[in-house]
Amino acid sequence: MNVALLGHGTVGRGVVQIIESSVPTLKVTRILELPDRCTEPRMTSNFDDIANDPEITAVVECMGGLEPAHTYILRALDAGKSVVTSNKAVVAAYFQEFVEHAAKSGARLFIEATCGGGIPWIASILKAKRIDKISAISGIMNGTTNYIIEKMRDDAVDFDVALAEAQRLGYAERDPTADIDGIDVKNKTIIGTSVAFGCACQKDIPTTGIRNLKIADLTFLESRGYVVKLHGRATQQDGRYAAAVEPVCMPLRTLEADVPSNFNLVTLDGATIGTLKFYGQGAGSLPTGNAIVQDLLDCAEGAEPTYRFDEPLAWDPALLKGSYLLRTKAEAPEGAKPYLEGYWRLDGLNVETARALYEKQLEKDPAAFMAAFPQEA
Repeated sequence: MNVALLGHGTVGRGVVQIIESSVPTLKVTRILELPDRCTEPRMTSNFDDIANDPEITAVVECMGGLEPAHTYILRALDAGKSVVTSNKAVVAAYFQEFVEHAAKSGARLFIEATCGGGIPWIASILKAKRIDKISAISGIMNGTTNYIIEKMRDDAVDFDVALAEAQRLGYAERDPTADIDGIDVKNKTIIGTSVAFGCACQKDIPTTGIRNLKIADLTFLESRGYVVKLHGRATQQDGRYAAAVEPVCMPLRTLEADVPSNFNLVTLDGATIGTLKFYGQGAGSLPTGNAIVQDLLDCAEGAEPTYRFDEPLAWDPALLKGSYLLRTKAEAPEGAKPYLEGYWRLDGLNVETARALYEKQLEKDPAAFMAAFPQEA
């Protein structure tokens, strides 16, 4: 099967390496690149060369960002070419539109590589859904922030030092905003929620990152039996659903607390299967490239992923309700209970209320930090 590649960066090069070393049934015949980077005959800077090539069956999009990725994906689908993408931002923003265009043209959309790197997360959700109603999904979905937290813990260094090391190793981008502010996990949570619950998950789910996390927070929480992890989660019940991204105080000696370095751990809960957890490399050239090539092989074998958005679920943030830890040097919010010097506990907050409260606190104390306790705590 002939394949075109949009983007020849870290992930794109991983796809080429895997195909050329291990998968003789696939062939990369075209690569879209910038005009000054077209260094071999199969490279082109004109997308028309790909869209109008009848020999190309599938288009791999790993450019990142919203445009021109959104336009190129639609053009490829409208031309009857199946699309495999690792771009979680564009899928989170335009998932339903892509599915509608694929259905109209008879093309297929494959999105495994958008969530969890090399972990077969989307495929596992779809497989579980054949039998079960999935009641919840959750997980550590960003390797960069997990690496930063573990570096802070292991070396007793503060956030900025750990971030700089993550950037040196290539785990974090020069602009780390999408990772450390939770945007990357937000996109993955929106995609996972949409697939798991069969609804078009709303785009503005409450999202908090770890930008203000300090080594003192980790040391204090560890003395109380917790470690902070950036967590995406969603739940549905009785025709309602909720989703959020926020730091969560995970009890020590749980699987989530022990996830090392830049690894991911994602979880689903099904009616008969119970709780399933999936662990592996959450990002990187070869893990993400592997997920893309797996999708290409499924495409070549005629697989047709089915994504539905017709479940009439109503948004209800009260489904994610619990207690929160707040560190602040400013006056604490009304109802906060002293937890230890400089720390406060707030009970009975849903995820939207908690995010709004934290935003107000940041106006008074830009360095404030907030994390959720486990719902049973």
